[in-house]
Amino acid sequence: MNNIETLRQAIDDNSITVPKLAEATINHAKKLNPQLNAFLQLDRDGALSQAEATTLNGRSNGDADKVFRGIPIAIKDNICVRGLQATCGSHILRGYHPQYDATVTTRLREAGAVIIGKTNCDEFAMGSSNENSAYGAVRNPFDLERVPGGSSGGSAAAVAAGIVPVALGSETGGSVRQPAAFCGIAGLKPTYGRISRYGLVAFGSSLDQVGIFATNARDIAHTLRVIAGRDARDATSADVEVPDYAAQIEGDIQGARIGVPRLLFGEGLDAEVRAKTEAALNVFRDLGAEVVDIELPHAKYAIAVYYILATAEASSNLARYDGVRYGVRSESAMTLKDMYRRTRDEGFGAEVKRRIMLGTYVLSSGYYDAYYRKAQQVRALLRRDYERAFEQCDVIFTPTTPSTAFRLNEKTDDPLAMYLSDIYTATANLVGTPGLSIPCGMSSENLPIGMQLVGRHWSESVLLKLAHAYEQVQPFTHRPSVYADVLKS
Repeated sequence: MNNIETLRQAIDDNSITVPKLAEATINHAKKLNPQLNAFLQLDRDGALSQAEATTLNGRSNGDADKVFRGIPIAIKDNICVRGLQATCGSHILRGYHPQYDATVTTRLREAGAVIIGKTNCDEFAMGSSNENSAYGAVRNPFDLERVPGGSSGGSAAAVAAGIVPVALGSETGGSVRQPAAFCGIAGLKPTYGRISRYGLVAFGSSLDQVGIFATNARDIAHTLRVIAGRDARDATSADVEVPDYAAQIEGDIQGARIGVPRLLFGEGLDAEVRAKTEAALNVFRDLGAEVVDIELPHAKYAIAVYYILATAEASSNLARYDGVRYGVRSESAMTLKDMYRRTRDEGFGAEVKRRIMLGTYVLSSGYYDAYYRKAQQVRALLRRDYERAFEQCDVIFTPTTPSTAFRLNEKTDDPLAMYLSDIYTATANLVGTPGLSIPCGMSSENLPIGMQLVGRHWSESVLLKLAHAYEQVQPFTHRPSVYADVLKS
């Protein structure tokens, strides 16, 4: 499977030109999309134009820019790309084309990346399976009858299928790490504030972040260096130095302390997932890391806290979709009030409506203190748990998901079971710490299994170094069935 550095070398050796690479990428995407439904829009003309411009401009001056020059990339459909649609997987934004780029889009363009299109996602990033998209479910490249995870399933599937080496997604409670685990690739949720949210359509503003998919930790390191950093247009972005992540990824991990919350390895965890993640811990031991037991006493409340706070913020953020300013407007309404009601009823899907109603309820008079305020208090306890844990360890280790990818429609009628897919990932969003998922094996059904590393704030370099060390001795070489179609073309 191609990665950034192999493509970079091929371009530098003149084995392939940037326009030819862009065209081949678009062709592969068009060939596989009828099976995967990973892309909502492919931009052949725009990609070829970018590729030609990159070729004319020659090599960039900066090392990070040079690495990305001509590299094809895909972007989730809730991140703004000027001139391309931004539907967020929803009917209510059908036909909406933002007139500006998200900050991450701008930085990728400046680095010479070639944007080939927008990827499918759960509606407004609300989901754990990518079955909630108004434009159809995305399918897992390893098994087309299974989900790729959500909400960034389209981006994950595009990378896993070998269409692009890197794709951007977004995270609110695990929407990068969970699909990365289901699709056998690497997925990073950075520290809150590390990457600008300007141009990322809001779901839960205190939780939302742009994340990165790639086939390995080094490619994530290259991408993070390009898109991270302070942005004056996003007050929540942090003025913290952005290191050269790729330069810091090498070296041994002797003495690194890996904390394991044993209570999270108990009930509800699939036996094969437990076995593979335990085996991964032994690999880290062999590499010189120290494994220590830690406690996260309030972790069991994370899902409840997350689905109170996230829905409350969603209720507030999605109030702007009223048919007046942008997006779809109901054509059957006779009065202004009826237009508001019908537009939202016709434009939003079932899961989005469910979360808006839950969020409105927990914010309502008489219930605010019982639910929203209490959830914020427990969120503070979760932060304290992590601070205490990091006094004993450098990173926290867990499975990424409690099971492998489940079948399409398996959990659509049981929202609670679906929500529990995020049980290992949601806490990092609540606390704001970085989290990284990388594959650590395959199940007996030939489905990928992921492990998760969570670090202190601003410790992405530590996570990437540990992941890279693991990848050197345990490379993940399994390829999905659809990847054979790419090799034939």
